Amino acid sequence: MDLHAMDSYIKSLIKEAGHQIRNSFLSDITIESKSNANDLVTNMDKEIEQFFIGRIRRDFPKHKVFGEEGFGDDIQSTDGVIWLLDPIDGTMNFVHQKRNFAISLGIYVDGIGKLGYIYDVVNDDLYHGVENGGAYFNDEKLKPLLKTNIAESIIAMNATWAIPNRYLDNDAIIQLIRDVRGTRSYGSAALELAYLASGRVDAYMSMRLSPWDIAGGMVIAKEVGAVTTSFKNDPANLLKQDTFIAANPSIHQELLEKYIKFK
Repeated sequence: MDLHAMDSYIKSLIKEAGHQIRNSFLSDITIESKSNANDLVTNMDKEIEQFFIGRIRRDFPKHKVFGEEGFGDDIQSTDGVIWLLDPIDGTMNFVHQKRNFAISLGIYVDGIGKLGYIYDVVNDDLYHGVENGGAYFNDEKLKPLLKTNIAESIIAMNATWAIPNRYLDNDAIIQLIRDVRGTRSYGSAALELAYLASGRVDAYMSMRLSPWDIAGGMVIAKEVGAVTTSFKNDPANLLKQDTFIAANPSIHQELLEKYIKFK
C-alpha cells in the first residue's frame, strides 16, 4: 500500500465530508435514538458514512469498512485492509452544541494501524498520523510526550464513573480525581485522543468504546509515544466494544494498578 498516496486521498475525502457537515447547520437535522435516549444518531451520521463508503467501494473495492452506523461490512476478523470509521464522533455535541465533534478514521492492515485521522470539523483542525512517520496537528509535527506524574496530569474521563456504578470502584476514581491536577470531559473519544497526542491531556479512559471510536486516534497517539490498552492491560479491541485507556507512558501503569479497580 502506498501510504503517501492514500494519505493525500483521505485528507481530501475528509475535508469534503466536513464541508457537507458544516452545510448541514443551515438545514433541519433528523435525530433518532439508538440503544437509549442519550445514544443519538442523525441523518448526517448516516449520510456521511454512506458518502465515505460510496467512495471507498468505487476506488478501493477490495477494502472493507467497519462503520458505526452499520452501512459497511460484517467484520469478524482484522484480516485485510479495513477502514474503521465514525462519521460523527460526539453526536450529542453535534446536536446540542454544533461543536466538539469530529470525523474519526483509522486505516488498518491485518490489525496494524497504518493511517489515522481525527478532523475537528468546526475548527477545521486535522490531527493525523502515519505508522512510523509521525503525528501532526494540521501541518505541525507533534512532539513525543514528555514524562509526567499523576499529580501534574490532566485526565480526560466521564464524570459518571465517580458515582456509584456496577462496574468500577468509584472510591478509587474519586481518589484519582483528588490526586491529579485536573479532569476534563469533552464528549468525543476522538477529540480526547487528539488532545492526548497533542499534550493537552495526559490520559483518556472510558468504560465502553467501540473500535471506530479509537482506531484513528490510536495511530496518532502511538506516534507520540502514548500507550493504548484495555483496562485489563490487553491490546485495545478492534472487533468489539471494550474498556479503553490511552495514556502518557509514564503514568499508564500506575493508572491501571492504583485507580482502575473492577467490582
